This record gives sequence, C-alpha cells and structure tokens, in this order.
Amino acid sequence: MEYDKAIRNRLKRIEGQVRGVLGMLEEGQDCREIVTQLTAIRTAVDRTVGAVIGANLEQCIQEELDKGNAPNEVIKEAVELLVKSR
Repeated sequence: MEYDKAIRNRLKRIEGQVRGVLGMLEEGQDCREIVTQLTAIRTAVDRTVGAVIGANLEQCIQEELDKGNAPNEVIKEAVELLVKSR
C-alpha cells in the first residue's frame, strides 16, 4: 500500500510536536502546557490513524468489489482497527 504525501506530512508534523514537548520537558515548563501539547499530539495521531485506515479501506473495498466479493469483512476489520486504536 502506498500512502499519499499528506499522511507522511502529518507524521512529520507529529514528530516535530513530540520534539517540541521533549524540549519543553528539558526547559522545565509548566505541566499544563506540556499536557496541552500532548493532547494535541494524541489528537493528531488519532486523525492520522483514521486517514491510514480510510486510505486502506477504500483500496481494500475496491479490490473486493473487483473480485466480485462483498466488502463486509474489510469494513468490519477497519471498524475493529478504529476501536482498537482508541
């Protein structure tokens, strides 16, 4: 599966946020500010998980339809992955 540039960009942005939090820790910044940033990171990761699953789901459903199969199992697996990620 190939992922588009937007997903890679999201991950690079998350990587930068994590580095920023590490810097905040080293500087001894207030815990409220650190938690705020960690919450933003978690939200960004959750959205990225959704984007990855969505990209795969679209391709997998199309493959199942091309084979003449119903995509029920693919959809069920995607939903399970989303639930598991939380």
